[in-house]
Amino acid sequence: MDLSDLIGADAVIPALKANSKKQVLQLVSERAATVTGLPEREIFDTLLQRERLGSTGVGNGVAIPHGKLPGIHRIIGVFARLPHAVDFEALDDQPVDLVFLLLAPEGAGADHLKALSRIARLLRDPEMVAKIRGTDNAAAIFAFLSGDQTSDAA
Repeated sequence: MDLSDLIGADAVIPALKANSKKQVLQLVSERAATVTGLPEREIFDTLLQRERLGSTGVGNGVAIPHGKLPGIHRIIGVFARLPHAVDFEALDDQPVDLVFLLLAPEGAGADHLKALSRIARLLRDPEMVAKIRGTDNAAAIFAFLSGDQTSDAA
């Protein structure tokens, strides 16, 4: 599974300004609503519900909030880079500055898990994370995430 199947250039937020986990979730829900055409409130509520089960802050400044929604037809991602990290109640207690939102259809099953795994693997790569943290250029971030390394826009 290629991340370019999950995320479009319009789903990259290169400098999301937020002061809290809730605000981050609200702002990425806003962008996800624009990308998917689904109601922002529905997306936000789904993410909050998932966070109540346990933080999606996976460590090293990375969070992968996710949820399943009726009305969505394929797995969709939204990526945000935060210039100022926020407390996300992450597993390692480190504040989060990279957020990859993942939304899936209710029946996505294994594909949803594969997508989560692919994102986690990519954002565990110290070289990749350093590249993403090193730029606030949306095109460059999209190129890094989608694996298009020919575009060295950073």
